[in-house]
Amino acid sequence: MAESSSPPVRAVIFGCAGPRLGADERRFFQRTNPLGFILFARNCETPDQVAALVAELRAAVGRADAPVLIDQEGGRVQRLGPPHWPALPAARALAGLADADPEDAAGAAWLLGRLLAAQLAPLGITVDCAPVLDVGRPETHEVIGDRAIGSTPARVARLGRAVCDGLLAGGVLPVIKHIPGHGRAVADSHLELPVVEAPLADLERVDFRPFRELADMPWAMTAHVVFTAVDAAEPVSTSAPAIRKVVRGAIGFGGLLLSDDIGMQALSGDMGERARACLAAGCDVALHCSGDMAEMELAAAGARPLRPVAATWLARAERRRRAATDPFHFDAEAGLAKLQRLLAGAA
Repeated sequence: MAESSSPPVRAVIFGCAGPRLGADERRFFQRTNPLGFILFARNCETPDQVAALVAELRAAVGRADAPVLIDQEGGRVQRLGPPHWPALPAARALAGLADADPEDAAGAAWLLGRLLAAQLAPLGITVDCAPVLDVGRPETHEVIGDRAIGSTPARVARLGRAVCDGLLAGGVLPVIKHIPGHGRAVADSHLELPVVEAPLADLERVDFRPFRELADMPWAMTAHVVFTAVDAAEPVSTSAPAIRKVVRGAIGFGGLLLSDDIGMQALSGDMGERARACLAAGCDVALHCSGDMAEMELAAAGARPLRPVAATWLARAERRRRAATDPFHFDAEAGLAKLQRLLAGAA
């Protein structure tokens, strides 16, 4: 982690404004020492440029192992895209294949994860905010939509684990999201606070199950969703009862817990208050994505130093990432062609 002369590692992950790190951003990151960084399409132009930006970000905090994240799922959520990175299918395509051939679907899910890793690892990106383990329903808001990998908890768990295994095989850590489930939400948490009033027994049987079955994964991202059966006042990200009783309790997640973006309108207060609330509730790290300097200053002020237990989970995840790397050469072009054949066979 950080050297003794550096400020303590702060329990926050930040975005940055553009494809190159500005002098003000560099000084801010040096001073605040965030745990890591997240990239968006605004930060990504070419492979060489992205790799250089990743190196700049890590140099700013003086840690070669600082996590660099991205949302690269396939389908609508691909921060890296053509012409430099091939488009990959949305998760819903895997669900369609599973109707025809469950074994082929599991193989395709692994290939999707491995292809995602092949896009990210050469750039130095070590964490992918995927897969989505939200169970799709007829009423699921379109913000999830075709990002859902299935409509039954068993299928979501099986295919989700295969995607995770593919990512890990390529040396990239998966982030299961949005724990404990966003599938029943009928509102977009980017714009407003979703409230789910389902009974706890139904949530445990359906929504929580994929996360429970993948509770051994290294990272998870919370849902900005209120579950009235657990806490009628606060969304999971800022709810101590929800994190203690559900995420760490009923689900049994034992890794690094990251909030969803605190800039989303589901949360209230300024960015410092939001970061403070997520961390006080039990999130290990607050995520702030916009790259807006004024907001980042507030978020940094609200973020405490990384807790020792979170540092332990982080180190364990990094050991797993390094150990799980596929020792064999992966031909991404051939892998993509195979994935396309599998999905075409189910069309």
